[in-house]
Amino acid sequence: MRKVIKNFKPFWKSIIVIFIFLCIQAVCDLSLPTYTSNIIDTGIQNKGITHILPEEMTKADYDSFCSLLTKEEKEELASYYKITDQIYSKENLSSQEEAQADETYLIPMLLHAQMSKMTTAQLQAMQEKQIASQQDPETSLLQIRSSIEKKIETTGTSLVRSSAISQTIEMEEHAGIDLNQKQTSYLWKCGGIMLGMALIMALATIVVGYFASRIGAGIGKTIRNQMFEKVVRFSNAEMDRFSTASLITRTTNDVQQIQLVSTLLLRMIAYAPILGVGGVIKVWQTGAGMGWVIGLTLLVLFGFVGLLMSIAMPKFKIMQTLVDQVNLVAREILTGLSVIRAFGREQKEEERFDQANKALTKTTLFTNRVMTFMMPGMMLIMYGLTILIMWVASHKIDQGVMEVGTMTAFITYAMQIVLSFLMLSVMSIFLPRAIVSANRIDEVDKTAISIVDTKTPQELPAETKGELTFSHVSFRYPNANEDVLHDINFTAKPGEITAIIGSTGCGKSTLVQLIPRLYDVTQGQILLDGISIDQLSLHTLRAAIGFVPQKGILFSGTIASNISYGNPSASLEEIQEAATVSQAMEFISEKENTFDSEISQGGSNVSGGQKQRLAIARAIAKKASIYIFDDSFSALDVKTDAAVRKALAKKMKESTVLIVAQRISTILHADQILVIDDGKIVGKGTHQSLMKECEVYQQIAESQLSQEELQQL
Repeated sequence: MRKVIKNFKPFWKSIIVIFIFLCIQAVCDLSLPTYTSNIIDTGIQNKGITHILPEEMTKADYDSFCSLLTKEEKEELASYYKITDQIYSKENLSSQEEAQADETYLIPMLLHAQMSKMTTAQLQAMQEKQIASQQDPETSLLQIRSSIEKKIETTGTSLVRSSAISQTIEMEEHAGIDLNQKQTSYLWKCGGIMLGMALIMALATIVVGYFASRIGAGIGKTIRNQMFEKVVRFSNAEMDRFSTASLITRTTNDVQQIQLVSTLLLRMIAYAPILGVGGVIKVWQTGAGMGWVIGLTLLVLFGFVGLLMSIAMPKFKIMQTLVDQVNLVAREILTGLSVIRAFGREQKEEERFDQANKALTKTTLFTNRVMTFMMPGMMLIMYGLTILIMWVASHKIDQGVMEVGTMTAFITYAMQIVLSFLMLSVMSIFLPRAIVSANRIDEVDKTAISIVDTKTPQELPAETKGELTFSHVSFRYPNANEDVLHDINFTAKPGEITAIIGSTGCGKSTLVQLIPRLYDVTQGQILLDGISIDQLSLHTLRAAIGFVPQKGILFSGTIASNISYGNPSASLEEIQEAATVSQAMEFISEKENTFDSEISQGGSNVSGGQKQRLAIARAIAKKASIYIFDDSFSALDVKTDAAVRKALAKKMKESTVLIVAQRISTILHADQILVIDDGKIVGKGTHQSLMKECEVYQQIAESQLSQEELQQL
């Protein structure tokens, strides 16, 4: 989880904005149930009357009500009202004064309600009883009110308040107040406030969604950039550790998982605790005494989610590995489609892809089927909670300790609390896979790059000669048990062609890959103009090398952009010259757009020989001090091969040239030929000297040339 959250750091300002608007949204969301409760309890049941004291009352009602008050209460009540035409109108009181008046006059109003329902005979009997007891009227009044207070304790405050307000309604009716209009006005007011809050919530949701999406997209962009920059700096050793298909999956699918979860974290997970804590506070403020219902529900909820996650979590890591496998198989099949068709292996390859696809589908279906229980289970828990609340609340309403509106508000707050945990539970579907993806990305990020620049790199002389010296060089692939190159010693001089020949798998290509530091030597050192190449910066070293790989690789673009790839500032004349030397003008001139002709991805719209000639032209256009041709003439016919070598010999008179070849005919006129066998140099010299002294070279020559050809050479 920490690996996912660390990506938010650069976006802290936007996150603060999101948090502010989430709080605004939560305040509105948590206020709506209160207004719903008010509409039911106050707007419908109490005709829109919110306080105990009437807005207006007749003088008769006022005098009758005052008869139930103490001297201090009468004086206080008088300060609240002014009389006009026998009607007492309440002054504008502050909210604090209204709250104090509600508490003070609740019991007197309830007593007034009870007395208004008494008959004349009952009132006379009560007065006679008071006279007979010879008690002070105020003392008798306090005793009656005390008994009512005891009744409140058994009946419930909500029911008592409702009964008191019913008397307030009657008194306002006597005063001629239009209660229907008052009720309608109250309902419109509450409805308007709720509509306003809903609009504010909608605005907050839009703002949060906008910023969350921007942050998610920004995180995805940042991670992709970081991963690409890291992978580009990987040496061949690191590339061998991660397959290309896996790196593509990590850069695309895994990043998408983190991007999705990052957005959801800000939109849902950040809101869930705010809503949940606010809901708990609101539930406590209702005073319904049903907190244990929420606690029981959350306990069941956590148990249910924990059970599902314990089953599904192990499968998420397997799922990402299987995505790698599908990408790997698909990439192999699409890359080698021509070979597959040539050998009639379409059905077998379809079966291989189907096998990988079915493995991924099976795992995905398993996790999805497990997670399909999540939503129905949540809904069952939520509806069960609603039923439990209504069952408990109905008893409380029957006892008079709760009103219907309070029950409605409690149900809504309970749903909000459960909804907040539901959001967290929904994230449990996405989060595990994102955590797996974050771990996979982190694995790439924490992979140490084995080939890096030295802290204080040396500089090559202004005029680089290009002399290469291998001094006791040995090399072993990472995690291999033995060396593939053993004690290699030779010098390749400027103006000379050094050829390397040997059987397949003897280490020829590995040897030349050590020069641009695609791999680093295990022992010994390679010197360029007397400076160890590991003391040069990679940029300086590789800028001095024109490399033509064994497999011609072209990039999507034009012929010109591919030839000038190593020298972007190359002029059209230089590009044409490089194409002429590599014998590529032969087919370029036949194209309608010549150098502006499009090259498809991977050079799929040119032949193997054309691809090699363009790769050779790319190296020539770089104007390097060292040229390395790693079996780069294998796809050329003998005539073109000879023409290319002849042109190269004229063009590269002052450069160091290394040629890895399979054919003797390609290297006959090399100044120095190295014969590699089982990772060792077993012969070194010209063609003539090697034919006399090196048995391995003789065997290669005899296998490729006839006796007549050998005698002519």
